[in-house]
Amino acid sequence: MAKKKVVYLFGAGATHAEIVNITNDPNASYRDKNGLLISNVSKRVMQAARRTIWFKQKEEVFASSKGSLNIELLISLFENNQIEEKYIRKLKELVENDIKKILTDDMREKFYLHKGLFELHKLIEEQEELLGFISLNYDDVLDRAYKEIFELEPNYCLSTKISENFPLLKLHGSFTWEDIEVYDKKRKISIIPIGINKNYLFPPYNFIWGKAFELLVQCDTLRIIGCSLNQSDLGLIDLLFKAHLERDEQILLEIIDFQPQNSHHAIKTYYGFFPGIIEPKDIEGTLIADESISNYEVGNPFKIWLRAKSKKMLDDSVAETTYLKKCFDS
Repeated sequence: MAKKKVVYLFGAGATHAEIVNITNDPNASYRDKNGLLISNVSKRVMQAARRTIWFKQKEEVFASSKGSLNIELLISLFENNQIEEKYIRKLKELVENDIKKILTDDMREKFYLHKGLFELHKLIEEQEELLGFISLNYDDVLDRAYKEIFELEPNYCLSTKISENFPLLKLHGSFTWEDIEVYDKKRKISIIPIGINKNYLFPPYNFIWGKAFELLVQCDTLRIIGCSLNQSDLGLIDLLFKAHLERDEQILLEIIDFQPQNSHHAIKTYYGFFPGIIEPKDIEGTLIADESISNYEVGNPFKIWLRAKSKKMLDDSVAETTYLKKCFDS
């Protein structure tokens, strides 16, 4: 029987899962202060913006004291309606500063879900072929886990240079790409900033996105962790659709995510033209117990899935692992 070929797609919910996982009481106040979902970041960024003179000059036009907003959508609307560049730039800076402030070294040292995932794949390589990773995140949580578990430098695919290491494709770049070697020359690589108007056609992003298309065409299963594929991810959705057409057969999309809506996840609701969408309760049949599914939204989907997957694949040998066994501590 052919091995399943797997690619992972990480969104902000994957890093958020690590943050929620390191406290015994991830209440609403904790999530508001430390969470990295767009709702958490948006709330904190708007609070910071309201303390600045440049924002107050326009506040009554686009901000309400009640309700919530999506900061990425607001930035996109600014771009589309030719709001002064200084407002757009300041909001983007606030988003970057907010994420960096949350992810301290002390906090990241406590993370183990990404490490556990990589540890799992080192142990099940006979059953599943790991092709690589795609990330929408600017942080380096994924990168750190990669280096520790695989003991290799991440293969960011920043050029046509061939590497045998697993591709780690950061579609929007990274806050840490300050001194990255491309074509034997070290340089700072600017991120593709938050917003809808993203340009992927210039180096090195044309190489990164080209490799992402290649991985999607090759894989049987795309596991989506902490990503709802909202409309600001239109470039990725288009890439997935192109890969779907190129394969001329479905890619299984396993949703390991935070945001079920009513009876269906948002991805199932809005992108039903992909026939291979598999929601948490249907992943590998009965992989996740019913009681875990019923508490999925208030629990930690990444951890719930990783615990169930490692139990199925490794059984009692989970106790011999370094990070996976931590998923069973609570």
